[in-house]
Amino acid sequence: MIEVAIFVPLFTLLVCYAVDLGYFYMVAAALSSSARNAAEYSIQGNASSAASKLPAAGPISTTKSVAALAVGDLASFFNSPVATSVYVCSNSLVTSSHLSRCQSYGPTTLSYAADADPESTMQLNRVDVVYTISPPIPLGFAGASLNIIPTTFRRSVEMRAIN
Repeated sequence: MIEVAIFVPLFTLLVCYAVDLGYFYMVAAALSSSARNAAEYSIQGNASSAASKLPAAGPISTTKSVAALAVGDLASFFNSPVATSVYVCSNSLVTSSHLSRCQSYGPTTLSYAADADPESTMQLNRVDVVYTISPPIPLGFAGASLNIIPTTFRRSVEMRAIN
């Protein structure tokens, strides 16, 4: 009886942490894919002759924008529309120089330094996606969180495009 009383709470805590860790791993994998897909879309667009212009960088509410694609890849996770911020540096915002103009979309305003490509004929397109995770099993005791894993993930992808 005493062994069970000691083992069951410890085993339950381990199972809860395993569920949270698995969820965090799934979010991290989807976040990497989301940033990469959005960066490719910002450069290539629809890649057809009918759609020759580049897609809009945002806002998230516009279904065919780069920011909406990044958030849409995370739609299956808890609170993704309110927990995801996207920072887009794209040719669709400016085409006059090799330094991209950047715009932040989402609930949190992001600001990262735009990189300049060393070649003046190229332009760097960049997508930063920041997602704040709500664990499926929030562990806490007396107001203190017992989660030992960071709850904000950021992924960034840069791709070169001809100016």
